[in-house]
Amino acid sequence: MSEEQLKLSYFFENTESFYVPEVFQGVVYPWEALKKATEIIEERVEKNNLKKNDGELAEGSYLHGNYSIGAGTQIHSQVTIEGPVIIGENVTIQSGALIRPYTMIGNNCVIGHGCEIKHAIISNGAKVQSFTFAGDSIIGRGARVGSGTIIANRRFDQGIIGVKVGGTYTPFDTDFFGCVLGDYSRIGANSATLPGTCIGPYTWVFPLTRVHGFIPKETRVATGGKELTLTPNKKMKLKP
Repeated sequence: MSEEQLKLSYFFENTESFYVPEVFQGVVYPWEALKKATEIIEERVEKNNLKKNDGELAEGSYLHGNYSIGAGTQIHSQVTIEGPVIIGENVTIQSGALIRPYTMIGNNCVIGHGCEIKHAIISNGAKVQSFTFAGDSIIGRGARVGSGTIIANRRFDQGIIGVKVGGTYTPFDTDFFGCVLGDYSRIGANSATLPGTCIGPYTWVFPLTRVHGFIPKETRVATGGKELTLTPNKKMKLKP
C-alpha cells in the first residue's frame, strides 16, 4: 500500500484541468512533475512561446527573462518575477512577492505579500499566504498555505531527499525538494514542513506545527502542546 500512497493520483485529482495539464501527463510520482515542468518551460523558451503578459502589471514591479502571464492576472507593486515562468489566468500576486525560475502557477491562485516561490507547481485555486517560502514543491488544487509558513527544500546535511511510508524509504533522486500538499489541504500559519514532506488531500495541519514525512489524507495534525526538547549540538560549519 505504501507505493500507492506516494503516487500522483493519491494527492491530486482532475490534473487535466491544470493550466498546463501536460506537466502531470505520464507522471507516476508527484516529485517527477517538477522535472517535467522544467523541461516544458525550457522547450517553450526555445520556441519563443514565453514572451507575453496578458495581465496587469502595477508600477514598480519587474519582469525578467521569459514569461507567460494569463488574462485577468493582477501583479501588484514591488513584485519581482524572474523567468522563465508560466502564470495562469486570474491570479493575484500581492506586493513584494518574488517568483523564481521554473515556477508554474495555475488559474485563480493567490500569492501573498512578501512570498517567495521557487521552482514550484501551484495548482488552480491554491493560496500561498503572506511571508511564506515554498521551494521545489507541488501545491494541490484549492490548497492553502498559511502566512509565515516555511516549506523547507534542503536537508541540513545537504543529502538526497526522500520519504518513508510504512517502513519503506523512497528517495527522490534530488537534494532539493520541499513538499507535496494534496488537493484542498491546509497548512496553518507559522508552520514548517521539512524537506520531502508528503501531505495527503483534505488534511489540515494546524498553526505552529512542524511536519515531516508522510501524512495521510483526511487527517488533522497538531503539536499536542509538547514542551521543547533541548539537546547538545556539535559545532559544525556547513557549505554555503
